Amino acid sequence: QVQLVESGGGLVQPGGSLRLSCEAFGVSFSLYSLSWYRQTPGKDRELVAYIGTISGSTSYADAVKCRLTISRDNVKNAVYLQMNSLIPEYTGGYYCKAALVQSHYWGQGTQLTVSS
Repeated sequence: QVQLVESGGGLVQPGGSLRLSCEAFGVSFSLYSLSWYRQTPGKDRELVAYIGTISGSTSYADAVKCRLTISRDNVKNAVYLQMNSLIPEYTGGYYCKAALVQSHYWGQGTQLTVSS
């Protein structure tokens, strides 16, 4: 059974930093492209960061590219999202996704709240 488990969310003050983690069980991450999505109440999930497989190429939503860094560790079967200089607009549920051709898996999400 494939399971993705996110962690690292919480309450952070504006300007602070946080690293989200997503670990996979039952699947080898190395074959999958990995992404982080954010969802806020009443809105669809939006892609914020992506990292490819072989080359590890990355891409980011324009609104976040200066503050977020996505990375992966295929040995640990994990993907990370380093978040710096956080602003309240980044508040939301963060979900990791693993995709390979027509197969994809989601984690259950971790909540980030940026507030003073």
